[in-house]
Amino acid sequence: MSDYKHTLNLPDTEFPMRGNLPQREPERLAEWARIGLYQAMRDRGQGRPRFLLHDGPPYANGSIHLGHAVNKILKDIIVKSKGFAGFESPYIPGWDCHGLPIEHKVETMIGKAGDKVDHASFRQHCREYASKQIEGQKKDFIRLGIFGEWDNPYLTMDFGTEANIIRALGRIAVSGHLQKGFKPVYWSVVGGSALAEAEVEYQDKTSNTIDVAYPARVSSSVFEAFAKSSLAEPDRLGPENIDAEKTPAVVIWTTTPWTIPASLAVSIHADIEYGLYEVLEKDADKSRYLIFATGLEAAVNARCGFVSMTLKGRCLGADLAGLIFSHPLYDRDIPVLLGDHVTLEAGTGIVHTAPDHGVDDFNVCRAYGIETINPIDDKGYYRDSVERFAGMHVYKVDDAVIGALREEGNLLHNGKVTHSYAHCWRTKTPLIYRATPQWFISMDKAGLRAAALEEIKHVKWVPGWGRNRIEGMFEQSPDWCISRQRTWGTPITFFVHKETQELHPDTEALTEAVAKLVEEGGIDIWWKLDPATLLGDDAGDYEKVTDTLDVWFDSGVTHTAVIEARKELGGLPVDMYLEGSDQHRGWFQSSLKTSVAMRGSAPYKQVLTHGFTVDEQGRKMSKSLGNGIEPQEVYGTLGADILRLWVAATDYSAEMAVSKNILNRTTDAYRRIRNTARFLLANLNGFEPEQHLLPLDELVALDRWIVGEAHRVQTEILESYAQYNFVQVYQKMHNFCAIELGSFYLDVVKDRQYTTASNSQARRSAQTALYHLAQALVRWMAPILSFTADELWAFLPKTAEDSSVASVFLTDYYTGLSSLEDATGESSEAASADFWQRVLQIKSAVNKALEDSRKQGLIKGSLTTEIDLYCASSEFALLEPILSELRFVLLTSEVRLHTIESLSSSELEAQTMATDYAGLRVAIRPSEYEKCARCWHHRPEVGSKGRSEVPGIEDASDLCNRCIENVKADAGDGSGEHRHYA
Repeated sequence: MSDYKHTLNLPDTEFPMRGNLPQREPERLAEWARIGLYQAMRDRGQGRPRFLLHDGPPYANGSIHLGHAVNKILKDIIVKSKGFAGFESPYIPGWDCHGLPIEHKVETMIGKAGDKVDHASFRQHCREYASKQIEGQKKDFIRLGIFGEWDNPYLTMDFGTEANIIRALGRIAVSGHLQKGFKPVYWSVVGGSALAEAEVEYQDKTSNTIDVAYPARVSSSVFEAFAKSSLAEPDRLGPENIDAEKTPAVVIWTTTPWTIPASLAVSIHADIEYGLYEVLEKDADKSRYLIFATGLEAAVNARCGFVSMTLKGRCLGADLAGLIFSHPLYDRDIPVLLGDHVTLEAGTGIVHTAPDHGVDDFNVCRAYGIETINPIDDKGYYRDSVERFAGMHVYKVDDAVIGALREEGNLLHNGKVTHSYAHCWRTKTPLIYRATPQWFISMDKAGLRAAALEEIKHVKWVPGWGRNRIEGMFEQSPDWCISRQRTWGTPITFFVHKETQELHPDTEALTEAVAKLVEEGGIDIWWKLDPATLLGDDAGDYEKVTDTLDVWFDSGVTHTAVIEARKELGGLPVDMYLEGSDQHRGWFQSSLKTSVAMRGSAPYKQVLTHGFTVDEQGRKMSKSLGNGIEPQEVYGTLGADILRLWVAATDYSAEMAVSKNILNRTTDAYRRIRNTARFLLANLNGFEPEQHLLPLDELVALDRWIVGEAHRVQTEILESYAQYNFVQVYQKMHNFCAIELGSFYLDVVKDRQYTTASNSQARRSAQTALYHLAQALVRWMAPILSFTADELWAFLPKTAEDSSVASVFLTDYYTGLSSLEDATGESSEAASADFWQRVLQIKSAVNKALEDSRKQGLIKGSLTTEIDLYCASSEFALLEPILSELRFVLLTSEVRLHTIESLSSSELEAQTMATDYAGLRVAIRPSEYEKCARCWHHRPEVGSKGRSEVPGIEDASDLCNRCIENVKADAGDGSGEHRHYA
């Protein structure tokens, strides 16, 4: 038998089968840096319409985690896909650099500012620490294949950015949205600073619960209020039923015993019904009178476990307003206030009211003229003026308060509850509400809330529920506390009158003057500044504000401090903000508030949000559970493209599950796409587009169909990219590789590609289709599988024009495809998409039947078989025109076609087997003929003597007629095979 390997068009490519991504990706990064790829993309984009995604700055502290990677990869996919779609799409990465975590870290290194080191030196150490963190994070982001202006990012600690933040503050002040106020704000006793809503996260906390009695100052006034109520029942309140010597008490329930020393009132609701109950407590010698909401009597009794409880009278909350009770620990009058914040959701329907430690408490007390007493200092310690608890810390005082209440006889019950509680998002410690003087951006003073809610309507929210989420937050948003008591932060560069605390009347001009100084020397200029330098004779009447800005203000004004400041970016609004779903209460909100306050409009056209990463069981990733996955581990073992593919293949609108098993499955999907690309390249061996590319209307019908299918898929993929539906991009790309290509077209075309004459129309048609497929696929892949796509680009056969293009990222989506509807050539049914989709379904059904026969030992490989197809009339009519080529489509050595009516029902049952395709049965048997040594088809002519001579082959008797024809064609003695359809 002769060796015919040299006569075959065997696949050949240097594009490796194994990605070896951890080693190969850094080489690609080095090449991108060498050719200045990002700048080349910017240069190429000049004059194109712009798409600008503004980067929400990660915090410059610690290594990046998986959430960072998800966020940056999603942004990168969008930026790159917009580039392929014909936009100039710059990406300026940024970092948030001021704030508490960096300050804490530096404190552990060099000590506290003003203690072991001066403030200026401390700030310099913070700047140096942040710079080091940025470099580490930047290295990881670049390793993930993120394109951007890494040599010129924006940093909130850059002198120019700090100056622009100050300018933004001045504009907001002048616009009338800023005010200095005294009210309760979230306070970090660990950080010693106020916090804004966006800096608060909620974690479970176990707290003490207490039911406490506040005795009446004048018992008779309480009994009289119940007797005069419209709900009164005189017989119950008569002298024979009421012991006037007993002191009634209102009952409150709270989860914050530490606030009891600050209690200045109790609040009730005017329309809630309250009861006067006679109760007997366990181990008590006599009963007492207690007052709480009748709707909560069962819950109160369940907690307190009274031996007996009898309702003596009823009244409305309005009947009790103005009565005076006593503090349970101090000789302090406790008035009854009416408040709409009181509900029946929990507790007793009566709320102990400490205006220093709650917004509702503060507001209701202010309405009644009750002032705060400021009992707790910045670090959470009770001041010396607080009787019994002076010097004690709020975190540790609960037991002492509970003990004192028990000692006074006013503790009715003490329990525990685990509930969601406000924590500092940086220090992870519980927060308290504390009334302090702070700077606020008012939500209602100048109509900011209403204007922002109107702007929200004009923004596209992706997913759509984002609009409802942020609308709800704006509707309930309190005034934004923007001041902090920190060393490392952008200063609030105001001068206020020493007596009135009013802003200097020239604040606008003064702010600009300070900003110019900061541009030259950074924020330290403010701390060094002598007020007389700017204020002249006014200096004696004014003082500098020493607070710093909330870091959310820093990042929240980057729309002006960065986008407007960098004129080349084109101004506002930008096309997109993209962050995690927590940023509805963070950066999305702070950006919208400041932008509306400054210019009356939103800073963005679209807002896209993504979920958080969880493990396969939906659990939040944590070190304690050992279920965390670090991006460095993934790109170091599997490659960044695997991580990028996982991000694209996961629905980012919800929680994003990831695990080693999931990443392994992602790797399998990657191999399918890579191996498909490799097959395309390998079979383009020797193909020169400018010499061999055929017009689409000259392609074999099957090849024209697959180009049309690629056009259809590309249309869907580009629409999915445009809609930011990356799951669909992945699915359509992967399915096209696995189904239309892997399970059908590439299987069918393989024989024609390998065995026909090398320069035959049949082979060049196949190669033309493969070329179009590769050109399209490499661009579909590129926004997601960036490293692999650019590697593939280097191996693609190219036209002279493409040969000078150093990277796939310097191209647009491929335009060489067209739909079958646009075809100008073959118009028969065999050129239609529907025709080949039905053939594909039939092939799948036959494949399954062949595999079942192989498993039963009836046949070996599919080419060793002959099959008879028994079809319904519609399928017979479908297949009859391509009968001569069906064996190539079905990968068998012979196919015979029959109508299903040619056999009786019993004969069909006995001689054929059913398939998954309705109206199709098959009979499968091994071929009787010998195998062609070249194409491996079993044909009747193989083995016969006296055949046509073949140049260079002594004996061609082991070849089929088709192979003889094709070998002779390559030897210059014939034209080779031309098949019409497949």
